[in-house]
Amino acid sequence: MNLMANIIINVVIAFLLGSLLLGFHRKVMARIQLRPGPPIIQHFLHSLKFFFKESSFPKTASMPFYIAIACMYCAIWVVAVIAGPVSYGSLLIIFGVYAVYKIVEHNAGSSSGSPYGKMSCVRAVFSAAAEIPLFAVLVIVFLQTGTMNLGEIVTYQSINGPLIFSIPLAALMFFVLIVSKSPYSPFSITKGKDIISGFETEHFGVLRGYMMLSESIAWYVLLWVFLTVFFGPLSIIGYLIGMILITAITALINATTPILNPNHSVMSQISLAIIGIVGSLLLMFIA
Repeated sequence: MNLMANIIINVVIAFLLGSLLLGFHRKVMARIQLRPGPPIIQHFLHSLKFFFKESSFPKTASMPFYIAIACMYCAIWVVAVIAGPVSYGSLLIIFGVYAVYKIVEHNAGSSSGSPYGKMSCVRAVFSAAAEIPLFAVLVIVFLQTGTMNLGEIVTYQSINGPLIFSIPLAALMFFVLIVSKSPYSPFSITKGKDIISGFETEHFGVLRGYMMLSESIAWYVLLWVFLTVFFGPLSIIGYLIGMILITAITALINATTPILNPNHSVMSQISLAIIGIVGSLLLMFIA
């Protein structure tokens, strides 16, 4: 199989499976809250629906930046698929993708001219201060394995066992990051109900379709990276079961936890990051 075909297949899988997992997430939340909820394929259908809707552009938008930022949102997560499932490349590239994502999140809000989007872009800066430290888990993984290459990390675990047992606090940090990016998360300050849809508020039609497609791919990538880094070599069934379980757990957390205000959200995540980093280093030093 040539490289381009491999990339296309993996991006399609990421979109389809990510969409279904997000639909499953919403369904689990609804059931916990004693609601029937939409069908599991609803997120997938919504993603496709927007590509056939009329695209409208607010007069306050900064064109063409308004359009480019939505396309960039999709492109960076495609890069993450290439760096992850396709090539088993460096975790530094995944970190770079996430850092650029926070920039895109900020600029997507400011580009529309919407007051809700502008509020969201300010919150994106706050959330970056909390989420980027959580990604410091990569340093702990490097100190434990001596490499940032995903393929080599998998090989290390096949010999020494899953990293979730040797650096559990680092795994917890990454899991908190996943929770923060899940729908209706207690840490979801950039898309809180008080600011409608946050940085996505003024994006309609094809642009919103690209954003929803990106959300599906991003969810798949984050789950794939977590399972690969902390559980090692898994079969397709193993990945599928792991992704379903993590999605169900995040849905349970989000269904039973209110959305925190920005200050509490940021401080909670920073506190968990500090505990995770210091605790992991102490455990490694003692061991």
